[in-house]
Amino acid sequence: MSTDPDAIVIGSGPNGLAAAVTLARAGLAVRVYERNATTGGGMRTEPLTREGFVHDVCSAVHPLAFASGFFRRFGLADRIPFVVPTASYGHPLDRGRAGIAYRDLDRTVEALGSDGPAWRRLLGPLVERVDEIAQFTGSEVLQVPRHPFAAARFGAAMLAQGGRWWDAPFSGDVAGALLTGVFAHSTLPLPSLAGAAAGLTLATYAHAGGWPVPVGGSQSIANALVDDLVAHGGEVVTGAEVTSLGELPSSRAILFDTGAEAAARLGEDRLSPQYLRRISRFRTGNGVCKVDFALSGPVPWANRELTETATVHLGGSRAEIARSEREVAAGRHSDNPYVLVTQPSLFDATRAPAGKHVLWAYTHVPKGSTIDQTEAIIRQVERFAPGFRDVILATASRTAVEMQQYNPNYVGGDISAGAPTFGQLIARPVISSEPWRMPGRGLYLASAAAAPGPGVHGLPGYYAARSALRHEFGVTRMPSLAPEPRTGSQPVPPGALGAAAAGAYSEGLRPDGLPEQ
Repeated sequence: MSTDPDAIVIGSGPNGLAAAVTLARAGLAVRVYERNATTGGGMRTEPLTREGFVHDVCSAVHPLAFASGFFRRFGLADRIPFVVPTASYGHPLDRGRAGIAYRDLDRTVEALGSDGPAWRRLLGPLVERVDEIAQFTGSEVLQVPRHPFAAARFGAAMLAQGGRWWDAPFSGDVAGALLTGVFAHSTLPLPSLAGAAAGLTLATYAHAGGWPVPVGGSQSIANALVDDLVAHGGEVVTGAEVTSLGELPSSRAILFDTGAEAAARLGEDRLSPQYLRRISRFRTGNGVCKVDFALSGPVPWANRELTETATVHLGGSRAEIARSEREVAAGRHSDNPYVLVTQPSLFDATRAPAGKHVLWAYTHVPKGSTIDQTEAIIRQVERFAPGFRDVILATASRTAVEMQQYNPNYVGGDISAGAPTFGQLIARPVISSEPWRMPGRGLYLASAAAAPGPGVHGLPGYYAARSALRHEFGVTRMPSLAPEPRTGSQPVPPGALGAAAAGAYSEGLRPDGLPEQ
């Protein structure tokens, strides 16, 4: 192995790799330590069920791939292929009805009928200002927004959908349910301001650029980051769990792509008692139980329009989902759970043998749950896709506890690395103008436990690396992260979410992923 590095990154999830790439691009010698045999953290793709079927272990669809300030600087859309379905997400209701959030806002408004104008009034102003919204929602904390009008419009929408009055704009039940499915990504009780904020951000990207699916799986994003890191002199050491900072070689900076508690434990000897007490008050959120399916055919949705999207939210009406999420928050497993499913093989033929499919699914459970929810998930899919059981070839599941065993950052099964409540988005993990910089010499928190929080966007790692460059190395000008120009390629310019989606969209695909004849 080479001489001592300038900087060490512990963990190779999206944030750890974002930090490592940024530091290496600045000319530093960077070494990444990863406890698992492969890199990626929440961006791994593995054969979990049967030979020939490949499954995304954590993240599958990436609404932030075109919106993240880090990924746009990195030129992710120019490095790997994506497919962007014509519909970003769908939400079935009983009796074969469904709401569909198409990429085309006008088509969505038309399909929602009498509630279409209310949908446009809520989301239209945010979609028009999507680049400003992306800057606002993905920015550092404790700063004046660069675009106060966009921030005000976003705040008004959040207030309108963040309380018991959330049904006021709608006369029917489809539009409200369609929003609630995306709000529930937050794993928070609903309605809530933080749940509305997270959901409205994702809903805005759904119409501005779509929700892209990486061809070959989420591992392709991790591989692109690792390739860039290595190309700029960085190293990755896999199968190396760090249990003490004393095990590491000398370096001027250590960046933790770990949970806040794990980072504090590793750096305990260098951190103040006051900081350790503040970290001890940082709370984990609800957990998930994840189930992957190998299928003999596509999910037989009662409403065939759902085949236009990779992502479907299950759970029924707005009231049903809200009730389910409150039950989980109270420490109980819901009899009628919210289920998030993704069928990437409809749009990416690399995921399964010809004619076969994969289905990615999770449901929310109380933190630390040991209960396998495979049957509960199957029942909920079967509710809206009669005959689903008949196409199941194999399953692979992880309970909330097993999720933590697989990735210690998912404490109790919490894939958000800390409950994304409103308070914990402001103090993430502590209130500070630089929450990534820990009060121990050269220590930085570079994970989703730091601002701006959860999601595959790389921003906590990028901001932590920026802070380390400034304080440890005296670098005040951030390096370029852009890919090297390639013949015939057109890098996506910053500030063009719609253009990014259009450039990455694979035309000529039917909803089943087969080319038009």
